[in-house]
This record gives sequence, C-alpha cells and structure tokens, in this order.
Amino acid sequence: MLSLAIGLTLILYAASMGIALMRLARGPAAQDRVLALDFMYVVGMLTMLVLAIRYDSSMYFEAAFLMVLFGFVSSVALAKFLLRGEVIE
Repeated sequence: MLSLAIGLTLILYAASMGIALMRLARGPAAQDRVLALDFMYVVGMLTMLVLAIRYDSSMYFEAAFLMVLFGFVSSVALAKFLLRGEVIE
C-alpha cells in the first residue's frame, strides 16, 4: 500500500512540476515567474523527501535540506532584484 501511495505521489508531483514549468515559461509578469520558481523548488524538496522514504536513505533528507536553503536564498535575491533592481548594494 505504501509503495502505491509513493508512486502516485511522485506522479502527481511530476504533473505539478510540469504545470509550474509552463507558468515559468509563459509568465506574464516577473512576479509570476518567481512564484513558479519558488513552487518548483518546494515540490522538488517534497519529491526528495518522498524518495527518502521510498529508499530509506538519510542522504535524500540532507539533499532536501540543502535544496530548501538554496531556494530560500535565491527567492530573497530575486525579490530584492525585482524591488530595487540590484542584488548587492
């Protein structure tokens, strides 16, 4: 039962990544693209956590943690760039 739930979860995550990728490409505004990118790294992190449960490996948990850290820093940098036009003052 668990393997079926994990497989279905991974399929749904792949579908949501595809939808977010379309939003990232189409956009109309830069804010929409940044939000799609944030959503993609969150879904990527959730995928890593599901894979950690599936393969019973702590390495996936560490990778998910690093993904969240880099995603947060990139979100802050993109928001600062959109607001001020520069990242480093």
